[in-house]
Amino acid sequence: MINNFDKLKIANKSFTSRLMLGTGKYKTIDNAVNSIITSECEIVTVAIRRLPTNLNNDNISFLSSLNWKNLWLLPNTAGSQTAEEAIRMAFLGHELACQLGQEDNFFVKLEVISDPKYLLPDPIGTLKAAEFLIKKGFTVLPYINADPMLALHLEDLGCATVMPLGSPIGSGQGLNNLANIKIIIENANIPVIVDAGIGTPSEAAMAMELGADGVLLNTAVAQSKNPEKMAYAMNLGVKAGRLAYLAGRMEKKQYATASSPVTQISKII
Repeated sequence: MINNFDKLKIANKSFTSRLMLGTGKYKTIDNAVNSIITSECEIVTVAIRRLPTNLNNDNISFLSSLNWKNLWLLPNTAGSQTAEEAIRMAFLGHELACQLGQEDNFFVKLEVISDPKYLLPDPIGTLKAAEFLIKKGFTVLPYINADPMLALHLEDLGCATVMPLGSPIGSGQGLNNLANIKIIIENANIPVIVDAGIGTPSEAAMAMELGADGVLLNTAVAQSKNPEKMAYAMNLGVKAGRLAYLAGRMEKKQYATASSPVTQISKII
């Protein structure tokens, strides 16, 4: 209904789906592949640090099982504790994209995380790595705390999106940073992708109803009892939230208002 006219634009690429999926924590390769297909997502993020960059290696037969003509690889720098490590992972991610036939893919989900307990992103390291990678021609999608000022600085640097966390990675706590996410969305002139912490389709829908341009999630699908069903549910949640945002919710009122006013009934009679 909205797909032909309401595409998600990131840098020079357009996408029909506003749901992005990660590839970690699935119990089986089949679970991962089928969930990605069922979700109808177009952007799939892969942690480069956890994969060899040789597609002939059996350890990444999972990647070879996906149809990369319909999917866009989003390499991520997860596991990088410094800007320098993240930069190295970004270049390796481009090499992997080339092996998948996406030679023009310089996308990178930038993660710099030095905190091992809460896995919160390092704002200074993220800024440093983002500035370097943008100068090298990368399309940078930085994962950040829900910090409105940091989001503006990253936009000024030339980042293609900002990706504020809803709550800590893999926690399933939902949108704990709601107020700040609203401010980021209000101020941003680039897409805002809510990333991390979403546990249910209703939370994905809520993020989209706020005006977020997309949602990225992994654990909520991968660790559910039925990943394929949850992937489909997330797909519907994101679509419903986007439609609701475009439609515009009714104004809240202090008092009740009858759905069928007496004045209208009397006129009919």
